Amino acid sequence: MSDRIFVPCDAAAQSMGANAVAAAVQAEIESRGLDASVVRNGSRGLLWLEPLLEVETPAGRIGYGPVTPADVKSIFAAGFAAAHPRKLGKVDDIPYLAKQQRLTFARCGITDPLSPTAYASQGGLKGLRRALDMAPTAIVQEVIDSGLRGRGGAGFPTGIKWRTVLQTESPQKYIVCNADEGDSGTFSDRMLMEGDPFALIEGMAIAGIATGANKGYVYIRSEYPDAFRQFNRAIEIARKAKILGRGILGSQHDFDLEARLGAGAYICGEETSLLESLEGKRGQIRFKPPLPAIAGLFGKPTVVNNVISLATVPSILADGAAYYRDFGMGRSRGTMPLQLAGNVKHGGLVERAFGLTLREIVEEFGGGTYSGRPVRAVQVGGPLGAYWPTSLFDVPLDYEAFAAKGGMIGHGGVVVFDDTVDLAKQARFAFHFCAIESCGKCTPCRIGARRGAETMEKIMRGERVVENTELVRDLCETMRDGSLCALGGLTPMPVVSAMEHFPEDFDRGAVRAAAE
Repeated sequence: MSDRIFVPCDAAAQSMGANAVAAAVQAEIESRGLDASVVRNGSRGLLWLEPLLEVETPAGRIGYGPVTPADVKSIFAAGFAAAHPRKLGKVDDIPYLAKQQRLTFARCGITDPLSPTAYASQGGLKGLRRALDMAPTAIVQEVIDSGLRGRGGAGFPTGIKWRTVLQTESPQKYIVCNADEGDSGTFSDRMLMEGDPFALIEGMAIAGIATGANKGYVYIRSEYPDAFRQFNRAIEIARKAKILGRGILGSQHDFDLEARLGAGAYICGEETSLLESLEGKRGQIRFKPPLPAIAGLFGKPTVVNNVISLATVPSILADGAAYYRDFGMGRSRGTMPLQLAGNVKHGGLVERAFGLTLREIVEEFGGGTYSGRPVRAVQVGGPLGAYWPTSLFDVPLDYEAFAAKGGMIGHGGVVVFDDTVDLAKQARFAFHFCAIESCGKCTPCRIGARRGAETMEKIMRGERVVENTELVRDLCETMRDGSLCALGGLTPMPVVSAMEHFPEDFDRGAVRAAAE
């Protein structure tokens, strides 16, 4: 009998009954008088198998899933060796996991998320210890040499931001983590904060040492109460373990963190709006320049990076820039945590080196649609990403390759649609979403989005389809070129891509009008 049984504490697993499963496991342990314990680990990211129960055995961790409380008694009765309807075999051998290349998510689902000892046993703190013996310029150069680019959407080189902050003179500097994960179909930030929070803490501490910052803030979206509670617990534990606070790990460096809960505004995913919100103001876009790296939080030099960007830094410092750079293609180096969602059979997290195709992601990992109908479109990059048809499924996952085809990788959300989707409705939704979420500071976004939604309604009713379609294209050009930030600037991407790749959906209104 194993002495450890793993049941995820991840919010997705909880939504499928993981807490009840954990309670049933604990009750079974006590009723049988077993010398065993329940470990609430993070999710492995195989969401269709949640709750995924894992049992530690001499042969490796054996998985069962999806498990209900009613299954627990029979799993124990089988002795974790015999066949069981829920038995999956070794979890590491499940093809969905075995085909991945996990660097950032190497520990997620493996360890107790709130145990510094478990974290260190799986390679944690190795990067931070190395950074403590390096000059700030050397740390920054290591990150630059790795080729790491921002995983929040823009893909800007992480090390360049750090170097700008390092070279800007100021008695106070900040590290700000953008954990306002609001894109549709994305959940990697939440998974990591709940399943491996010390990776983010370590990455932010390294960023502080590299740039001369001694204070950090993590801005967590309000819809993530579990992540907020888990991360705050991790901060307290890290302080006690001297990973945070004065003299981290016995060094001369000081660095501390605070987690702040957002107010539910999508616009605060934009870095300057986020900074405004952190300062207690209304979340609105700031004019640039100055850049946040020069004058950011409270007017001080500030590194603003996404959760995944910062949580990747420890592995780069631990294994070296060259090791990380060997993954990927072109200017897209390392791995990308992709999140499969929407109408897909096997939704979950996939971390692979840049270069794989959408076909591999959707068909090999995702297993096609959940409905069993043909895939018609995929949206990559959140609600402002392009809608792509299956004819583009062989484009490699690469920042430049996607941009060349009018798309973007963004935060790595991949939302799948089957052949029942109406892309004209999706284009209207893009305008409607922008109108609701606009901070209102610039006219192209504030007014353009509303006029776009109204014009799309006319097209869908069959009113002067040709003229109104041309009007939408002109409006998209104005929004793209005239908006202050990416919300208004990128809203045209899903609209224009839908019109270009699925023109038949925009003619349906005209056909209906002619028939009437």
